[in-house]
Amino acid sequence: MSDTARSRPNPLRILNSDGRPHPVENVLAIGILLIGLASFVIGMFVRNSPSTGAAWHIVATATGLVSLLVGLYAQMVSATREQRVLIVAGIIAGFVGLALGLANGGFAG
Repeated sequence: MSDTARSRPNPLRILNSDGRPHPVENVLAIGILLIGLASFVIGMFVRNSPSTGAAWHIVATATGLVSLLVGLYAQMVSATREQRVLIVAGIIAGFVGLALGLANGGFAG
């Protein structure tokens, strides 16, 4: 009867390939990926839409810069390979969003 009570599967288990929990590093990795993707999407929106306001340029630039700087810190404190893959993907997406935001006005709008 002991096998009937099962624990819920942890969706972040794939990021903890070394068998130890790393909650802060997991949150950083997923956060960097999400912020980087948001910056990328906003940057593409700014690039392809001719009538975007200055606020969108600033948002694309700021989120890209945050993704880049926090991502570099997260890369240094990451514990597993899977975390590093997500972090690098977020850094690259954030860099592209930053570059697109800067190319279309940056912090000056």
